[in-house]
Amino acid sequence: MNDISAINLFLEAGLLVKSVMFILLLISLASWIIIFERYFVYRKIKSLNVDFENKFWSGDDLNSLYSEINNKDLILSGSSSVFRSAFKEFNRLKLDNNISELDLEGINRSMRVAIARDEEEMNKHLPFLANAGSVSPYIGLFGTVWGIMTSFQGLSDATQATINAVAPGISEALVATAMGLFAAIPAVVAFNRFTSQSDSIAQSTTIFAEELASIFYRQTLKNKK
Repeated sequence: MNDISAINLFLEAGLLVKSVMFILLLISLASWIIIFERYFVYRKIKSLNVDFENKFWSGDDLNSLYSEINNKDLILSGSSSVFRSAFKEFNRLKLDNNISELDLEGINRSMRVAIARDEEEMNKHLPFLANAGSVSPYIGLFGTVWGIMTSFQGLSDATQATINAVAPGISEALVATAMGLFAAIPAVVAFNRFTSQSDSIAQSTTIFAEELASIFYRQTLKNKK
């Protein structure tokens, strides 16, 4: 075999090794689709958080800000989602004209639910990347071991055992390991990166929720006077 290109190695590999390579190719393709999809999702969330918090801390009327985000048919996330949930509950409680500390705990609970919902959305598909990163090398190694076993079985039937007789089969088998690493490395890097970004966004949103809770508490004390 003079040409040892990846395509030729794939075409000349055994059926099982081909199946392993095909599975790894699908895993790699799915991983890259998720990587690009999550990249744009996280970038959008961070951009929305920055824009909303700039508006919030600019001194705009909170009722106007709530009306602006509540009237739009948008899927909110991060700080804007927390604000909408909390302010909606706060407005409902204001109708009683007597907001207690227990009521404020209900507002805090609504913000925690919004944060948990956002975290669940941000972490969508990340388990697949984690599984792809941990399982792909072993799938590739399985294909390699099987291909080497097949090569040595063929060598036992040969009249003369030379490196030229076994090298092509080993080369074909090692492609499976290479493909396993090719599928695993980007998935692991992306998983770690997105997990870090998710934790950072969740922490930032939690800090905003605590500041918002302080504003509601001060507003409640002011209304009681």
